[in-house]
Amino acid sequence: MESPFRTEDAAFRFLLMSIGAFALIVGASWINPWLGLLAFLALSAAAVWAYTRQRGPSPPKEHIEHFGPSDEKRVLVVANETVGGDELMEAIGELALAGKSLFYVVCPALNSRLKTWTSDEDPARKAAQGRLRATIERLSSIGIEAQGDIGDVDPLVAVEDAVRLFRPNELIVSTHPEGRSNWLERGVVSALRERYDVPVMHVVVDLDG
Repeated sequence: MESPFRTEDAAFRFLLMSIGAFALIVGASWINPWLGLLAFLALSAAAVWAYTRQRGPSPPKEHIEHFGPSDEKRVLVVANETVGGDELMEAIGELALAGKSLFYVVCPALNSRLKTWTSDEDPARKAAQGRLRATIERLSSIGIEAQGDIGDVDPLVAVEDAVRLFRPNELIVSTHPEGRSNWLERGVVSALRERYDVPVMHVVVDLDG
């Protein structure tokens, strides 16, 4: 099931607002039960309005201006724990065999919100750097040119930064299978397809399998 929120920050803001609204309703009810009911109805109406506005027509897709030779395919690969998975390597290999391609691998630094708030990001970045280095070395060993970098903990922000730098004409997003993927629950793949005017390939990597 896809999340109605485009980013983790949006979901967290909604949680904070929900807590605040609940506290406001309880406080108003202590003063007067009818005042509490009025607060509930007013906040419910505001929530419905905000939701319908958010689910309105999607904005036009963002155009990514092509960079480099016209015959060169520039592929942005976004993956975290699945970055070294065989299924992803096969997808990259097939694109490389199909024509001249340059790959840029972005590995968002997977971290908890608490550690992000406390600026304890070093272990997450170190782990992501290790996976990224191993992947680029593996691709290089079979003759596939690739560069890469560590991205923001939010995959959508990581892609936005990489698009600005790399100017891809195709995206590959690698995730765990449905039910075990936080990115799928948050709707990352669909959000990228809605935002950019380039093909977005979704590759499922089952590390347990």
